[in-house]
Amino acid sequence: MSDDPKPVDGGHRGAFGDFGGESSGLIDRSFREKIVIIGVTPPGHDEEETERHLDELTLLVDTAGADVVARILQKRHSPDPATFIGSGKVEELRELCEAVDVDTVVFDDELSPAQQRNLEKLLGRTAIDRTAVILDIFGQNAHSLEGKAQVELAQIRYRLPRLRGRGKTLSRQGGGIGARQGGGETQLEVDRRRLQRRMHKLEADLREIVQVRKTQAKARQRSRLHRVAIVGYTNAGKSTLLNQLTDAGVLVEDRLFATLDATTRRLQLPGGETVLLTDTVGFITKLPTQLIEAFKSTLEVVVDADLLVHVVDGSVTDPEEQIRAVDRVLADIGAAEVPQMLVVNKMDLDQLGTKRVLGDHPGAVAISALTGEGVEDMLRALGDRLRGLSTITELLVPFERGDILAALHREGEVLVETASDEGMRVRARLDDASVSRLREYVVTG
Repeated sequence: MSDDPKPVDGGHRGAFGDFGGESSGLIDRSFREKIVIIGVTPPGHDEEETERHLDELTLLVDTAGADVVARILQKRHSPDPATFIGSGKVEELRELCEAVDVDTVVFDDELSPAQQRNLEKLLGRTAIDRTAVILDIFGQNAHSLEGKAQVELAQIRYRLPRLRGRGKTLSRQGGGIGARQGGGETQLEVDRRRLQRRMHKLEADLREIVQVRKTQAKARQRSRLHRVAIVGYTNAGKSTLLNQLTDAGVLVEDRLFATLDATTRRLQLPGGETVLLTDTVGFITKLPTQLIEAFKSTLEVVVDADLLVHVVDGSVTDPEEQIRAVDRVLADIGAAEVPQMLVVNKMDLDQLGTKRVLGDHPGAVAISALTGEGVEDMLRALGDRLRGLSTITELLVPFERGDILAALHREGEVLVETASDEGMRVRARLDDASVSRLREYVVTG
């Protein structure tokens, strides 16, 4: 592959939504922006990987409401401190932008505030990065109060360091993600103080929400139901699976980040156990650190889960890359040690691709969340995995302690229950917390 720009079929015109949280809802849908995207291949990486990242960036741009009309690839040993791609490539990019009349250029890698300012000065148009696009999509798709607060907080953390020295660009009124950055250079300090006050207010609001969630989590823990979280790459089919299993009615669309808010439903497994099943926000390559930080309270459900159902799209070109991307985010939020069950989705679209993933991951299960094929096998495997996390314990419960017997049936899986002279002898699968709480009834030796 060469460094030559690659034209892409364009579509109708349109605008990115307003970027900045507080003014959300001021989205101009009368046209779609035209975008040029730029990817850089660092040492040790191949251009095919960069191409895949640009393909994904194209989907992100489309989801945000714009059209990619050309792309540029470049090989570099290290990013240029001033412009990321170097002065020669900037001139090539400027000429391309004029030729195809684009409104915005989007870099696949995160730009520093200085690089962004320099690029906009040299190009004469808006320059943004993948992070800004993802933040814009999250801003469009957040619906709950918590989700909106989390996204706005991430947007402010991204914007604050980019206020300094933007000069005349602060007073632009043009459309486009990242374009509305304030009211002018004289407003710089006012804007900064306003954003900082808003950030502190959002942080305080989210702390209150976290406290409420912790109270709810304690109530769920008292019920001793197993907690299962669905994780995976965005658009892998997590929400479709939740709907298939529980009729949850979660929004399902064939686009990136269609749903952001966590949804929890009760699910009864074939063995009779009831679990709490939670759908979580999708992950993606180069997920912005601002979003990981802002969504940590929501992602606590992943950290606290007994088991993760890791859904991977078996029909994509490189499912292993998506698996690695999800694992990286899980490590970032402290969930790397939570047990996983890999579920390969979309077997109805690509059976050969599904078989390849199954061959590389013993113990994985193949399903089609859309048609329901393989779901019963998945549920049986899920029950087996959860039972494997428990220990078989023998207990002797006095006849008058019917409440303890009820708790055993509620918190675990009762395997054998027989009457003896001393009371009811019970063999049950229990987690460590239940064994500890009922230790006075545990038969030892």
